[in-house]
Amino acid sequence: MSRLDEPAPLADRRDPAEDHEEPDFAAPFSRVKIRVGALVFSGHDVALIRRDRPTGSHYTPPGGNVDHGEHLIDALHRELAEELELAPGDGSAPELCWIQDQMVTRPGPTPPPRKIHMIFRMHITPEVRARLAIVEHDELADGSTELGIIEWVNYRKAGDLPLFPLIGDAISALPAPDAPSKDPLLPPITDQNYTWV
Repeated sequence: MSRLDEPAPLADRRDPAEDHEEPDFAAPFSRVKIRVGALVFSGHDVALIRRDRPTGSHYTPPGGNVDHGEHLIDALHRELAEELELAPGDGSAPELCWIQDQMVTRPGPTPPPRKIHMIFRMHITPEVRARLAIVEHDELADGSTELGIIEWVNYRKAGDLPLFPLIGDAISALPAPDAPSKDPLLPPITDQNYTWV
């Protein structure tokens, strides 16, 4: 073996990771979070959470952020149990329908993260629907909670609601609650098409 083929002494070896700069988490959208949400259908109705605020009411599908190291489906089942009291075996298997990228400026002392919304679809029976929660208490950063009202809405009316993420038109365009979704990648949410509420 020639000297050129010999490995460098350990002290002289560079870690390739050192060649990359550390992300600046003080910059907007430098952190990435994943949020899972579910469109839980019972017939033609879909469960949405309505939150009433001084700026107006808005809707969101049940769901939340994925914890560090948590599997996506485990996170989805955890959120559905917390918000709807829906047990994993009480509905059909989650089916990924849409993905939406969010980079929206928001008020507050911390820079906004980039958020990837993964929207799944499930179906439940009327019997399961009858025993689900009708309100949801979302824990806020300061330890208080915000009340959410569980509303069952005909899915064709979703496009008329202030729904976040911006999936209302995609939901209402489905020819039937179990019809295949067309393009799984929805247009991104940016400051040009959304203002933080």
